[in-house]
Amino acid sequence: MTKLGISPLAEQDIEAIGDFIAQDNPVRALTFTEELFQQCLLIAERPEIYRQRPELGHSLRSCAYGRYVIFFRVSDTEVRIERLLHGSRDIINILAAPGEANNSSDSLKE
Repeated sequence: MTKLGISPLAEQDIEAIGDFIAQDNPVRALTFTEELFQQCLLIAERPEIYRQRPELGHSLRSCAYGRYVIFFRVSDTEVRIERLLHGSRDIINILAAPGEANNSSDSLKE
């Protein structure tokens, strides 16, 4: 298995997803965020089977998980989870905008 890395933005995404779900169901928030992490581990095992998304960013791939989409990149040594976004969001603009609502200068359009 390739090493799994999680970007600061992806960490913020997971926390925000958990916080949102916890408003209605704190127990489910914990189990769902754990499921997301387990899916990230599965991605790291065979990243090449997931869809390439060149229209969203250089060497970007994606994996749908429920209503969420996990975006990641693969290098020789690491699978790096870049973002986890709800599928109903404006994904193109979020990925194109530097630090959307997160005060970051990282854009996925490299």
